[in-house]
Amino acid sequence: MAEIYVVGNKSDENVRLDIFVFKHKNNISRTYIQKLITERYITVNSRFEKSGYKIKCGDQVEIDLPEPADLKAEPENIPLEIVYEDEDLIIINKPAGMVVHPAPGNTKNTLVNAVLYHSKNLSGINGILRPGIVHRLDKDTSGLMVIAKNDITHRKLQGKWQKREISRKYIALVHGRFLQKKFTVKAPIGRDPIDRQKMKVTDKNSREAVTHFEVIETFKNYSLINAKLDTGRTHQVRVHLAFIKHPVAGDVVYGSKKDTQIINRQALHSAFLSFNHPVNNRYIEFASVLPEDMKRAIEFVKNI
Repeated sequence: MAEIYVVGNKSDENVRLDIFVFKHKNNISRTYIQKLITERYITVNSRFEKSGYKIKCGDQVEIDLPEPADLKAEPENIPLEIVYEDEDLIIINKPAGMVVHPAPGNTKNTLVNAVLYHSKNLSGINGILRPGIVHRLDKDTSGLMVIAKNDITHRKLQGKWQKREISRKYIALVHGRFLQKKFTVKAPIGRDPIDRQKMKVTDKNSREAVTHFEVIETFKNYSLINAKLDTGRTHQVRVHLAFIKHPVAGDVVYGSKKDTQIINRQALHSAFLSFNHPVNNRYIEFASVLPEDMKRAIEFVKNI
């Protein structure tokens, strides 16, 4: 059944069509929305428009979603770097560029597809598209992730996350230099009301977010830093660093689009993960060395 939206809010004027639809249908990805526009499932004033069409007050946007296909994550023989594994959980070193789980319009070549091929036993709490997924890393963030192999482990890990009993540290190459070696950013994060794919520091519809930073090394125009999370908000490290005017190098969403000579993705790596095992309560910790593209980026900024 088609859904019709009549644009009456001036804040929607000059917003791209795909962003406008995502604002109202944010349970599906913007990439999939663009596909729907191309395949003529979405019209403006009964006309087919491109994704970049700028919305005007009074426009009537009709969204006629196709019948959903039976989506299911299928096993794929994709190489994985397994750091640790037992009968309850798996620790994986995710490469940059890999999406964590399937979504409409993107059902293959994800971390979940790879994990399903590796292990037949995964927790089912998050459904058939996200088996075993307790937390996520952004597509272009590399580093350590934990996967639950059964529902009991999954629930206990979720409890540890809520109680802040899991320690996570990231390494980031960021713009600028700092006056302090250690500092904390405590600023609430919520979804950006204009671009629903982005997050921002805001007091409206937001949640507490706390990140502790420590400078590792300083260069002429950049710094290498550690980031320790107290909370786990979407894009937290990237948003907090952009908020204090030190965006992550290569972050085209929250920072500069001119870093391609340095690195082709955000220079952010999940480098350390530790917690008491959810089943046997034994303390375990894992560390991941920086990937080669971040090492090259650091060498590059050293010589600027």
